[in-house]
Amino acid sequence: MIASRFLGRTWLALVLSLFAAGAIAQAQPAKQDYEPYIGQEGKDVVWVPSSSAIVERMLDLAQVTAKDYVMDLGSGDGRTVIAAARRGARALGVEYNPDLVELSKRAAAKEGVSERAQFVKADLFQMNFSDATVITLFLLPDLNIKLRPRILDLRPGTRIVSNSFNMGEWKPDQTARVTEKEGCETYCTAHFWIVPAKVDGIWKLPQGELKLKQEFQMISGTLRTGERLTPITNGRLRGDAISFESGGAKYTGRVVGDAIEGVVSSGGASRTWSAARGLKPAPARS
Repeated sequence: MIASRFLGRTWLALVLSLFAAGAIAQAQPAKQDYEPYIGQEGKDVVWVPSSSAIVERMLDLAQVTAKDYVMDLGSGDGRTVIAAARRGARALGVEYNPDLVELSKRAAAKEGVSERAQFVKADLFQMNFSDATVITLFLLPDLNIKLRPRILDLRPGTRIVSNSFNMGEWKPDQTARVTEKEGCETYCTAHFWIVPAKVDGIWKLPQGELKLKQEFQMISGTLRTGERLTPITNGRLRGDAISFESGGAKYTGRVVGDAIEGVVSSGGASRTWSAARGLKPAPARS
């Protein structure tokens, strides 16, 4: 009798405690999912979302396809990464705020692109992004310039696209704007660059010498053939593709390490040309 009375009291206490716990849980509001707000402080910048319209224009400028690996430096709520993944690309968002990282993961899962859209909590200045074929940015100009030396050391042909903010003296290869009618009200300019090959210095040709001076994707210099010295005009790099004019002839080619091979056209005739790197100049400003 004593044992059964003790057992009954124990069960009664357990039922009452469970009831009380349930009542407390019902009285407390459910925990809300994290919601960022415009202007909230971050490690290096405040958070301002890009409009969907400018995101799509940025990806259009970079010609993102399923063959690409896109890295968004400072990925915020993940919308650029998710948009790239919708195009079939692999994409990685680098974000310092862990709440934004988790928010982005939930958004990617909701869109059904979690396999292609990944997010990491990391400092973008400590991140290795050398495997990317496309890098997207929505950072302030001083941060872009701080990243610029590392970007210029990437594989030639890597595509860079920034919402609104530029790279200082490194002028964009292309700029596009999205109108309010197209769905963008603020921060509606996309700047696009292609990382150029490094050609500054002296190149030896079978028939002479090519001396190149490089300022980002723009090149100038002289071409010496025998005793004749002619200036280079309209010199430009687009990734590893090089083109310039000299002495009435147009030179095009591709830079592969310390060699250039291409075609020179003049007076309706074309022939191949090649050059090998000779002396390298002192490192240029980046």
